[in-house]
Amino acid sequence: MAENVSDFLVNRLAAWGISRVYGYPGDGINGVMGALRRAEGKLELVQARHEELAAFMACAHAKFTGEVGVCIATSGPGAIHLLNGLYDAKMDHQPVVAIIGQQNRMALGGDYQQEVDLLSLFKDVAHEYVQMVTTPEQVRHVVDRAVRIARDQRSVTCIVLPNDVQTLKAVEPPREHGTVHTGIGFTARHSVPAEADLVRAADILNQGKKVAMLVGAGALDATAEIIEVANLLGAGIAKALLGKAAVPDDLPFVTGSIGLLGTKPSWDMMNGCDTLLMVGSSFPYAEFLPKEGQARGVQIDIDGRMLNLRYPMELGLVGDSKATLRALIPYLRQNAETAWRDEIEKNVARWWEVLDARAMNDANPINPQRVFRELSPRLPDNCIITCDSGTATNWYARDVKIRRGMLASLSGTLATMGCAVPYAIAAKYAHPERHVVALVGDGAMQMNGINGLITIADTWRKWGNPRLTIMVLNNGDLNEVTWEQRATEGDPKFVTSQSLPEFPYAGYADLLGLRGIRVKRPEDVGPAWEKAFSSEVPTVLEMVTDPDVPPLPPHVSQKQAKAYASALLRRDPDAIGVVTATFKEVWDSLFPHGPSKKG
Repeated sequence: MAENVSDFLVNRLAAWGISRVYGYPGDGINGVMGALRRAEGKLELVQARHEELAAFMACAHAKFTGEVGVCIATSGPGAIHLLNGLYDAKMDHQPVVAIIGQQNRMALGGDYQQEVDLLSLFKDVAHEYVQMVTTPEQVRHVVDRAVRIARDQRSVTCIVLPNDVQTLKAVEPPREHGTVHTGIGFTARHSVPAEADLVRAADILNQGKKVAMLVGAGALDATAEIIEVANLLGAGIAKALLGKAAVPDDLPFVTGSIGLLGTKPSWDMMNGCDTLLMVGSSFPYAEFLPKEGQARGVQIDIDGRMLNLRYPMELGLVGDSKATLRALIPYLRQNAETAWRDEIEKNVARWWEVLDARAMNDANPINPQRVFRELSPRLPDNCIITCDSGTATNWYARDVKIRRGMLASLSGTLATMGCAVPYAIAAKYAHPERHVVALVGDGAMQMNGINGLITIADTWRKWGNPRLTIMVLNNGDLNEVTWEQRATEGDPKFVTSQSLPEFPYAGYADLLGLRGIRVKRPEDVGPAWEKAFSSEVPTVLEMVTDPDVPPLPPHVSQKQAKAYASALLRRDPDAIGVVTATFKEVWDSLFPHGPSKKG
């Protein structure tokens, strides 16, 4: 059988080193589905339960492998469903190629069924490159450029394939005027700033007496260099959410997360530093960085557009984080003063004591912080952690102690719900030998996670190593937004918008042939984690937790405190439980070794 356009596209993707695509079928993309069938063994299709999950999987594939992720969907509604997951990839700077179907060329412009202006629709999310293939001669350079640009720009690109084009005979572009002839191959950038700029940066950093570092997703591959620089400068290291796995949390000078979900040591360090070194981060919240003019600043980022965006830096260096830090190190001097580092380490040690005390407070029935406290020492070596958006993110950011060798990610900039389970599925496909742990709120689980369990039940035997643990915080509440209603708007909890219908998460896992464990007593939390981690079947661990335990920010502003009090005074239905839990949290901040508050 002669190769058609769809066969050529599939083979070209494989030639680029792509081995897997995530998607969902439909008549608008049937030609490519046929080619994928013919190419089985060369390019694997992972069928998602929804196109949004397929796009999340492609994004997670990119995050956990460094390779280009690929997702595929039919025309019209299928293409539209991809958008949220693709925006997740765009905003977290991940290379993803979306392949989508379209109606026949001769129908375009005729208000045909499922005809959507896909070029306009995808122009924002795939702004670096979105193109429709209209002739067979075009497909080679469109595929090549989509993959190359996605990888080079760490961005989303999009290929639109009309239905009739998909089954045309593949044709190489002729050697004549008006044709394009592309090739396969890519050399990754490891750019380093000029020596003069490295010397300038070192001069600024060497003069700092109180240096703070902030690292993000762009520094995930520079762990050793970050630690070495911090030790030379006597600096503390704060981490943006996407950079949580950049350095391990068992180092005494790692202050942990920063921002609303951050730690008090990070807040104190940023307010006390005289020099800021930001590496591979686009952390957005200026109120958690030093006051303008307080600190001198040096920033390192592979993308010059991100320099001087969050804090007015004295010097910006465009370069790969690992290579740039390695080139910078010879110019740095050992800081002989230890007072600043000693203060940071003292604050960090005390903070862990505060978190331990908070986690052990009584709640109704389980304190969610205890779930994460009991998790950290039991995390399997080299595991991959995915986390969803919601209050689970708060406890993940603060309480989970990442060790060296682990990978971890979530929806950082978009902060969308529903990503953790599809992220976990993609992680198992990319690294089947590693244990994957997904941390999910019940709202996100009802949104996408339950559907994702169907895929897991269908495919887990193909992984070789079945170890996948999905923990669901079941508190019956869209908890993050409930707290935002109180602390931001000054409104009491709006039960109609916030309460979730009951669902048997563990029971549903059992129904699918997976393992389900439901936990309602705090003393069972630790043993339940151990059972889940030793299970030979993917396991859903349902933790029934208290929605009234507040995710207090590291610094409560007067405005927030006033709004919070207003919400509780305006007949919040959970006011008594909230006040009791808040008192315990504040008490632990002041007296982590104080009298017991149990019962």
